[in-house]
Amino acid sequence: MPTLFRFVVTLTILAGIVYGAMFALAMFVEPRKAEMSVRIPPEKLNPKKKTDPKQ
Repeated sequence: MPTLFRFVVTLTILAGIVYGAMFALAMFVEPRKAEMSVRIPPEKLNPKKKTDPKQ
């Protein structure tokens, strides 16, 4: 039983450290805001229809 208790306590402490790190990142790190543009080739917007060679 003591090894199970030690395992659960270790997992709880690790989960607390991870939660604290996530909370610190969320509160103290500000994302950079910038405009972004991506060029899309016209071929992707208007794909050519494949014609049936049998017709």
